[in-house]
Amino acid sequence: MPKRPTPRGEHLRRALAQEAARVMAEHGIEDYGLAKRKAAQRFALADGAVLPKNSEIEAALLEYQRLFGPVAHAESLRAQRRAALAAMRRLREFEPRLVGGVLSGTATRHSPVQLHLFADCAESVALKLIDAGVAYEVIEKRARIDPARVRAYPGLRFQIGDQPIEATVFPEDGIRQAPFSPVDGRPMRRAGASEVEAMLGAVPAEALNA
Repeated sequence: MPKRPTPRGEHLRRALAQEAARVMAEHGIEDYGLAKRKAAQRFALADGAVLPKNSEIEAALLEYQRLFGPVAHAESLRAQRRAALAAMRRLREFEPRLVGGVLSGTATRHSPVQLHLFADCAESVALKLIDAGVAYEVIEKRARIDPARVRAYPGLRFQIGDQPIEATVFPEDGIRQAPFSPVDGRPMRRAGASEVEAMLGAVPAEALNA
């Protein structure tokens, strides 16, 4: 049976989660592992056993955003979701899904909008952006499709207004199996355009310059 943490250990885990959340919120760090390491350095901690889980950091990040600048966070999140919906409408033929912090509500003002697209050829997405006059950068995104394997997928980075978008392009049949979340290890939650519309109160397409 695993040894239960001492009250001091529990307190330290909470403090580390809160510090990691602060680092993510204030410095735009998206990587939970990097945020943990920075928090551990702040506490001069060498024992990795006490480090918080990613889900604990996510909860601390939500609490941080609730306590510090909740109005600004809500406005930033709404702008990110508006940009997500505009991009999803523009790329509707690739069955886009919103994922990550912009969907869960933990995104900071630095966070890119993360989309999953589905096409057997990533170049078809690029051509769609070219036709729309949208500049883009080719990137590589990594996703865990089963507990033992991480795969690289093609991606594109572009902007809608001043909001950065990062789109990962999966094969068409990838829509049936979501990658595992880096937060809790479960299949990632994905939201289609109709769900994002509901979050925004059904913003008209013309208002999004789609």
